[in-house]
Amino acid sequence: MYLDPAKKKEIFEKYGKSNSDTGSAEAQIALFSYRISHLTEHLKLNRKDYSTERALTMLVGKRRRLLNYLMDKDIERYRAIIKTLGLRK
Repeated sequence: MYLDPAKKKEIFEKYGKSNSDTGSAEAQIALFSYRISHLTEHLKLNRKDYSTERALTMLVGKRRRLLNYLMDKDIERYRAIIKTLGLRK
């Protein structure tokens, strides 16, 4: 399993506001980014896996909507997460 509870906890500790923060926008965006990178690598090897391709597209949309929400609510937090994760607009 590529995303075990220990890896999730590590992501939430690094990007969340506290150790058990799983609901903040930053933590969710970091988790989505990790999953997106994993699915992208999977699709490089399995080009005809259309269900994974659809899941990846939906996940990118979720992350984009969350980034748009964060940009509207607090531009400084948005800039910080973009810089931290190495995302571009």
